[in-house]
Amino acid sequence: MKMQLQPLTAGLLSAAVVIAGCAGVPPGPDPAAGKTVALPLPRALDPQADRNPFPSTYGPLPSQPTAIVGATVLTATGEQIDNGVVVMSAGRITAVGDAATSVPAGAMRIDGRGKWVTPGIIDAHSHLGVYPSPGVSIRQDGNEMTDPNTAGVWAEHSIWPQDPGFQRARAGGVTAMQILPGSANLFGGRTVTLKNVPAVTVRGMKFPDAPYGLKMACGENPKRVYGRKGRLPSTAMGNVLGYRKAWIDAAEYARKWEQYRDKIERGEQAEPPRRDLTLDTLAGVRAGEILIHNHCYRADEMALMLDLADEFDVHITAFHHAVEAYKIADLLARENVCVAVWAERGGMKMEAMDGIGANAAMVHRAGGCVVVHSDDPTMIQRLNQEAAIALAAGLEAGIVISRADAIAWITANPARALGISGQTGTLEPGKMADVVLWSGDPFSVYTLAEQVFIDGAKVYDRHDPEFQPVSDFELGQPGEGEFHP
Repeated sequence: MKMQLQPLTAGLLSAAVVIAGCAGVPPGPDPAAGKTVALPLPRALDPQADRNPFPSTYGPLPSQPTAIVGATVLTATGEQIDNGVVVMSAGRITAVGDAATSVPAGAMRIDGRGKWVTPGIIDAHSHLGVYPSPGVSIRQDGNEMTDPNTAGVWAEHSIWPQDPGFQRARAGGVTAMQILPGSANLFGGRTVTLKNVPAVTVRGMKFPDAPYGLKMACGENPKRVYGRKGRLPSTAMGNVLGYRKAWIDAAEYARKWEQYRDKIERGEQAEPPRRDLTLDTLAGVRAGEILIHNHCYRADEMALMLDLADEFDVHITAFHHAVEAYKIADLLARENVCVAVWAERGGMKMEAMDGIGANAAMVHRAGGCVVVHSDDPTMIQRLNQEAAIALAAGLEAGIVISRADAIAWITANPARALGISGQTGTLEPGKMADVVLWSGDPFSVYTLAEQVFIDGAKVYDRHDPEFQPVSDFELGQPGEGEFHP
C-alpha cells in the first residue's frame, strides 16, 4: 500500500507534524566561512513584535541506526572515498570514512557496492507549492503582481504542501529546497526553506532555524510588467530608482524604531512607530537577518546591484540565473556572492542571449560559489544531471573539475547560500543525516536515486512501494505515481 499524505500513514510518517518550534531569531550566514552563526536581536525593529510568528513544526521522522557500506562516497567537502562507509543514527551522521570505519552493533546495513553516496540535493531556487501541479490559473500563487515592491508577502503563505512536485523531487534525491516568490517585482517577497518531507501544513515542512530570504529581481521582468501598466518602472533606470527609494525608506523606518527604543531605555514616554510589513522585511535585510536572493541575468546589472548594495550597506547572498556570471567571476568571488545557475539554459530572452555552457565552471575556477538550481518542476527531478552537463561543458572548455568538487554545486553550496550549511549539505559527523544512495555515478545520465534519507529516516526507496509517497490529489487518477520505476 502506497503512503499517502493525508491522513498520514502510521509508522514512517507518524511524526511528520510533531511540533518542534524554532523560537528566537533565525541564524544567518558567516560570509567568510559559509557557516551558520547566531545573530543578535537587531535594534532596528519593533521590540514587541514576534520575531518568528510562523515557526517550524517540523520534527524528524522515526529512524533507526543505518550504515551504508562499500559505496563510493562524495562528501561535498572535496573528498571522494572509495569503498566508503556512512553511518547514520538519531537523525545525524555519526561517521564517514573508509572500509575500516566501525559500524555500530545492531545498525541496519545497506550494501552500497557499485553504488555512490552523496549528501541530499538542495535546490536553491524552486517554485514548488506556489506554482503547483496541475498548473491551473487559480492556483498560480507565486507572483503578487500588484506593486513593484511587495517585500511584505511571504512565499510560505502560498505553498500547497500536497503539490505532487514535492514527491517527484524527492525521487530525484532532493532533501531540501528554497521556495521563492516570482520575479515580476523589484522586491518580490520573502522566501522560505523547506525540508522535503510529506506534511499536511507548510509549517510541518519548514527547515528549523533557516533564515528567510528576500527575493529581488532586476532586468526585464519588473520593467515589462509595470511598463505595460503605465507606471514605474518601465526602464532600467526606473528599476534602480525603485531599489534606492525602498532602501532609503527602510533606513528611515529602522531609524524611527531605533529612536523609539532609545527613549524607552532612558525611561521616557514614547509612541512606537506604525509597523509596516514591507519595511519590516527590508529592515530585516539591513539587520543581517534576511538574505538577499537576486534574480539577475546580465553581468553589468549584477555589478550595478553590487554597487547599490554597497551604497545601502546590505549584502547580496546570491544572484539567481546569472547567465553572464562568467564575465565578472572574479568580482563575484571577491564579493562573496554565490551564483545559482543552469547548466546551459539561455537565449530565451534578450537578457539571456550571452549565456554559455561553461558559465558554472568559469565561476568555480575563479574561486566563486557555484550553485546549480532548477527553477522548474521537471528539472528539480534531475539536478544531478544538470550538474553533470555543467561539469562536461567546463571540461570541453579546458576546465577540469573533479566530481568530488562539483557535487558541492547541488549540496554544500546551496546550503551555504541558504544559511543552513552548519546543519546540512555535506557528509560530516554531526550534520543532519540528509543522504542519497545512487545506483551509480551521480554524474551519469543512467543513474537514479535509489534511497533517500532525511534526518536519517528513509523517505524514498525506488524498489519499495511503501516508501513511494503519493499526493492525495493524485490518488486514483491516471498517471498516479508516474515518477516510480
